[in-house]
Amino acid sequence: MKEGYPPEVEERLRADSREIVARYPVARSALMPMLHLVQSVDGFVSPRGIALCADVLGLTRAEVSAVATFYSQYRRHPNGEYNVGVCTNALCAVMGGDEIWEALTSALGVGSDETTPDGKITLEALECNAGCDYAPVIMVNWEFFDNQTPTSALQIVEDIRAGRDLHPTRGADKVHAFKETERVLAGFEDGHADEGPGAGCASLRGLEIARERGWSAPKEVAK
Repeated sequence: MKEGYPPEVEERLRADSREIVARYPVARSALMPMLHLVQSVDGFVSPRGIALCADVLGLTRAEVSAVATFYSQYRRHPNGEYNVGVCTNALCAVMGGDEIWEALTSALGVGSDETTPDGKITLEALECNAGCDYAPVIMVNWEFFDNQTPTSALQIVEDIRAGRDLHPTRGADKVHAFKETERVLAGFEDGHADEGPGAGCASLRGLEIARERGWSAPKEVAK
């Protein structure tokens, strides 16, 4: 039989799960945030976490695992304290993303979805960080680091290893640990939502031009 949670941890997880389930008209819709909740405790979607989700939602473990293995943000083995995702999609790649990736894999000695021996950093090659206007972009625990270079990327991992705070380009004032971030993704606020700018000048330039010129979206034509 798989190892379960200590009683006090399971009690807390079940209480949080009930809160998540209450947000949805259909209980099984709560599965995805519940998987993030599991990761906030275990650092990955563990067998005991799968069992708990299945029990709470009245699903089979196979049904829970089918969701956990489909989406890339759900980990099937322990993630590092900091997830460093390098965009290697077309635009970031030609703007220097490939060079950043090579520098980090060489410095850390790991490849994509691999974790450094000290458990600090999981490196990930990402398809897109949705920050093309600031390419090349790195995300650390889903916080943006824009306009990166190999040198600045190496400084990020050096700061992580040294235990120094990381300050993203946009969003929260500092990067929080992977497990803390996972609790936020489960739907529990951490009080940092309004810190820092949510979008930079390049992202907002089109909106500014539209306002200057009085442009607006076309109104729906009645049929």
